[in-house]
Amino acid sequence: MARTRLYRKGKLEAEGFPIADVSDHLGEPDAVVWFDLCTPTRADLDAISEELGLHPLAIEDALHASQRPKLDVYDSHMFLNVYATHFDGDTGRLESVEASAFVTERALVTVRTSESFSIDQVQRRWDSGGALAEHGVAFLLHGLLDYVVDTHFEVVEAMDDQIEKLEEGLFHETLPGPDEQRRTFELRKSLVNLRRVVAPMREVVNTLFRRNEIIRDSTLAPYFQDVYDHAVRAAEWTDSLRDLVGNIREAHMTMANNKMNLIMKRVTSWAAIIAVPTMITGFYGQNVPYPGSGQPWGFWTSTGLWVVAAVVLYTQFKKRDWL
Repeated sequence: MARTRLYRKGKLEAEGFPIADVSDHLGEPDAVVWFDLCTPTRADLDAISEELGLHPLAIEDALHASQRPKLDVYDSHMFLNVYATHFDGDTGRLESVEASAFVTERALVTVRTSESFSIDQVQRRWDSGGALAEHGVAFLLHGLLDYVVDTHFEVVEAMDDQIEKLEEGLFHETLPGPDEQRRTFELRKSLVNLRRVVAPMREVVNTLFRRNEIIRDSTLAPYFQDVYDHAVRAAEWTDSLRDLVGNIREAHMTMANNKMNLIMKRVTSWAAIIAVPTMITGFYGQNVPYPGSGQPWGFWTSTGLWVVAAVVLYTQFKKRDWL
């Protein structure tokens, strides 16, 4: 079944009709149409371009993936590019799914690069909108942006929980193992990728206010303002989490260096303690006779010397917390 909807005077009148019927509905003055394309071809976009008067640059952007989140304003329409995000808590990896939209006065066309972009959740937002549906395309656009920004917020919250767990284990006596270090690296990498799709959303929503009179003067303006606030909070939260992960990595490196220094102090201390009896017994192992050589008192004197020296060194090193 085609993903299509027809709204008339704020009421959902039809859905699931063939995309070929969209042109007939666009001829009706009080109709607002939405339809969805998943991984469309050039021919598919060329067909709707003739109907909606889409700009060639917008068509190119929709066909070429990995565009930055943006809102381009043309004479007859707007082109929107956004990313929905999903976070895997087990691996610490981020998945971002790209989607585009052509926004005209009475039509919204969504173009998805994958089924992972849950258009069903967008439709549920529209269904729960109630009387707001009378605002037509602005209402549909709000539901799309609200879903996208909510996925950003969910990812940021999940990452925050992961980072809190890393912080709790930061000052344990044992150093972080390879798994924890790998998790920290994956989180930092995911935060960098998340910022690339979250930070531009502030500009996208802000452009709707500055360069679109329909959104600015509509009753939906407070709802778009709410989306903008969430986008700003998600971007600022992402920046703060990225700094936290950087601090955690630096703390791991500092702790490893401190641990290495402690080990070196202990090894050096024991080496110094062992060196004294080694030196004394080494002298007595020479072929040249020394005082007390071959005599019981010489043996006990040398033994007493290195025992005393070892005890003194041990006490001094212990006092300085080297052992």
